[in-house]
Amino acid sequence: MRNYFFLLITTLLFTSCVTSQKATKNTFAKGADVGWLPQMEATGYQFFDSDGNKKDCLHWLKVRGLNSIRLRVFVNPSDDKASGHCSKEETISMALRAQKLGMSVMIDFHYSDSWADPGQQNKPAAWAALDMTALQTAVYDHTFSVMTTLKSNGISPEWVQVGNETNDGMLWPEGKASVNMTNYAKLFIAGYNAVKAVNPVSKVMVHISNGFDNALFRWNLDGLKSNGATWDVTAMSLYPNASNWATLNAQCLTNMNDMVARYNKPVMVCEVGMSWTDSASCKSFITDIIQKTKSISGNKGLGVFYWEPESYNNWQGYTLGAFNNAGRPTVALSGFN
Repeated sequence: MRNYFFLLITTLLFTSCVTSQKATKNTFAKGADVGWLPQMEATGYQFFDSDGNKKDCLHWLKVRGLNSIRLRVFVNPSDDKASGHCSKEETISMALRAQKLGMSVMIDFHYSDSWADPGQQNKPAAWAALDMTALQTAVYDHTFSVMTTLKSNGISPEWVQVGNETNDGMLWPEGKASVNMTNYAKLFIAGYNAVKAVNPVSKVMVHISNGFDNALFRWNLDGLKSNGATWDVTAMSLYPNASNWATLNAQCLTNMNDMVARYNKPVMVCEVGMSWTDSASCKSFITDIIQKTKSISGNKGLGVFYWEPESYNNWQGYTLGAFNNAGRPTVALSGFN
């Protein structure tokens, strides 16, 4: 009889472990973009828990309930504030750190030597003289190279952004969507094809800012679709303040539901942030946007990521982190837990 109960308990534990492992593939992503972390560590920044104990930042984020890490990639990092960071090599190193902690990885291709966002989508210096055909090849080759190096290091990104906040396309002027939507689509397709050639299971994302702006999303994604592009996930940014977060969250939910219905693609909020001085409001904001994203029918709300929560003490002039000036966490990230 004792052997029977031992066998029964062992079987139940094994079944539980297998079920848990299978479920992780469908786990809601609670993540952080930490592209600045290596530079902060190299500059001497340290991180502490609420009791003042020194902690490894990634490990601390995992303890606080985050399960995913987002990393940006510049082509040939040249920005003075980047100082060579966010290179392919550094991205590999950070992805390995995250993966060793059991965290999923998102790769964010900027297709620039510096920041690409709604106000700037500057071509890498090495691509400056390329015509449209050559630009497509450059996008494919760069994406393929980074993805191949990730794969050779045992890293399989769960998600890959082809472009960062491409509200008006990428690689201006050739790929500026308001001028030439077809070119924008061609460049996106080149990146998409490169990702899938290396790792077909990675989910390719279109990333647009202002997740509350339904008209912007419809214009951009209708343009991609009508020009032959496809994607796996619609990604968005959302940066409210303490006074308007409830309104913007409601508008974002409306937009997310419309994106799912219109394109039959899941959605993700892959950038959020709020001033660290409004940490209580930020916690409420995060809690609410997670609940709203999870509420999307068919489990098509995939996750929420905080952008650079580890930033503190006015790092790079950025004040939307989730640590105070002593390097300790504020209450904001408790919204993920």
